[in-house]
Amino acid sequence: MDSLKILIPTDFSVQAEFAYLMVKKLEEKTSIEIHFLHVMNVPDTVSMDTNGNIQTCGEIDINYVLSQKEIAERKLADLKTLYGNHINTHLKLGKLTDTILDFSETNQFDLIVMGTKGAWGLKEKLSGTETQMIARKSKLPLLSLMCDRSDLQIRNILLVHNFNNPLKEELSLMHKLTKAFDTKIHLLQITSGKTEAENTGIETNMKNFAELNNLVNFECHIINDKDVENGVIHFNQQINMDIICIGTHGKGGIFHHSSTEKLINHLFKPIISFHLNN
Repeated sequence: MDSLKILIPTDFSVQAEFAYLMVKKLEEKTSIEIHFLHVMNVPDTVSMDTNGNIQTCGEIDINYVLSQKEIAERKLADLKTLYGNHINTHLKLGKLTDTILDFSETNQFDLIVMGTKGAWGLKEKLSGTETQMIARKSKLPLLSLMCDRSDLQIRNILLVHNFNNPLKEELSLMHKLTKAFDTKIHLLQITSGKTEAENTGIETNMKNFAELNNLVNFECHIINDKDVENGVIHFNQQINMDIICIGTHGKGGIFHHSSTEKLINHLFKPIISFHLNN
């Protein structure tokens, strides 16, 4: 099977450790190339050349930046000691979200994996989390999780989508996961007050979607709920999923109120967000 090239942005927190443990779980079944990236969040007036030399202008003290760089380099070296020399480490300067996105796309990763602390209430409304921003802007799939899932058995993957207009999507990551773990895909559409006839049409669209995207081992599910977030949570209470996949258009979520981002912050499940065509 093709190897997966995975990027783990790290701030050296326990959340980054959760991300690595999740990647190790994937590594049990498939070949993986692991890259850790630490971004020093600095103003535009600070830059680093290809040799690692720091340039700064304005009021930023270069000695402070150099000391922070040395600390970060030492922590990245500690990761190699902890996890082994097979991992790759990178240090970049810049704005956090933009630098992660640029690095992931330039180096053609298959997947970004990030731990998230979650966010509720006022904090979420004001700023959200870095993971949310990556999910919104990244052209690559993002797997996010809030806790240690090293015990995870990947048997059932939930794909939440609006199947009204079935198209061929970029689902290569999902195909790699289903092949490696022999998983079943559960297609889920959340509706509100649809009739039986309308539900029959949705199921037909789901089957068309599966055919267009070469999904073989799958089941179709339709449930009524007030919104996507509640629908996903209630569906999981009925049938426990191991990983949840939900699409985004890059303007928040696929549905109203940025459901993808809400789920990233609120659901204690690994979530893969990816961009959709329609």
